[in-house]
Amino acid sequence: MYTETPEQALLRASVRKLARGYGHEYWLRQARDPERTDEQWLELGRNGYLGVNFPEEYGGGGGGVAELAIVCEELAAAGTPSFMLIVSSSICGELLVRHGTDEQRGYWLPRMAGGSTKLCFSITEPDAGSNTHKLSTVARQDGEDWVLNGTKYYASGVDQAEAVVVVARTGTDPDTGRGRLSLFLVPTDAPGLQRTLIPVEVTAPEKQFTLFFDDVRLPASAMIGTEGEGMRQVFGGLNPERIMAAAFENGIALYALEKASTYAGDRKVWDVPIGAHQGVAHMLAKSKIEVELARLMTQKAAWLHDNSEPAGEAANMAKYAAAEACLAALDNAIQTHGGNGFATEYGLATLWGAARLQRTTPVSREMIFNFVAQHSLGLPRSY
Repeated sequence: MYTETPEQALLRASVRKLARGYGHEYWLRQARDPERTDEQWLELGRNGYLGVNFPEEYGGGGGGVAELAIVCEELAAAGTPSFMLIVSSSICGELLVRHGTDEQRGYWLPRMAGGSTKLCFSITEPDAGSNTHKLSTVARQDGEDWVLNGTKYYASGVDQAEAVVVVARTGTDPDTGRGRLSLFLVPTDAPGLQRTLIPVEVTAPEKQFTLFFDDVRLPASAMIGTEGEGMRQVFGGLNPERIMAAAFENGIALYALEKASTYAGDRKVWDVPIGAHQGVAHMLAKSKIEVELARLMTQKAAWLHDNSEPAGEAANMAKYAAAEACLAALDNAIQTHGGNGFATEYGLATLWGAARLQRTTPVSREMIFNFVAQHSLGLPRSY
């Protein structure tokens, strides 16, 4: 758990070399150019990095979330963080591996691993927020088909994806009144599905959308897993999402600290490098400690998940720790650069939105506190 295997170390070195061949300027062009291309994504696929957590029989590497987290962290450490890797390879990939039919796995996983297609995920609704039991998007049976109606929002990367995994209500538990949820694979060009861009002040290649489902007809084969078991199944994808979000943040933090250390070692104002002054050195050292602690918890969470051990507590703690450590490291890196920290050419402030977003998504730190208070400390449920 605490020392990477030779295979994992080789994976890290290989992804690092590939990612740094693109760098932050490439990522920034991807985020700002409406005619974006997918050279890096396709190269990651050709080299087998997008499906390292998929079974080998479906074109994957036979590894787990630990290996995918290495890929995610190294992409971010090169200044090219990829939220689509979290959404497509982690959430959707893990759901298909664990709950998909042979036909679904055979159709989607090899192409996802090779980089020729992506999936995205949609669970959030305007009136539900973090309360998944209040989801109002409904799928009803019509003969052998399902008909989907409702609204989702903050669906990431829909414009890049071939299909979206949608969480919808397919019934109601008579004892609790809570919705029975199911998962569906919905083509992004399905008749009756419309999307609207949500303008956000976040620089990233992945855009955010509101989705409108108006009598979207789906065959029975579109369902992932068991009808009514979507809540249980979806957490098979959400724990990896939290782990991957932590790796995403850890990578940005490593990138920021590397930039800050280099700058502090070179920049001279009073005859010596500014890194010689404790006011600079100590804040960067503190961030280094915090980031390494977050990375350790991320490794623990990934190991627990990959070994079929309960991972919810560790995954939530890793996500919280990484988000806090990343924002502090990025802020300290910007402070180290002075006014240059806000200049586009130094590649720090351009990552602020993507880093800050992870404090709120995929689960807010307040909901993580609720989870830890209830499940780790045994305190009464507060919501």
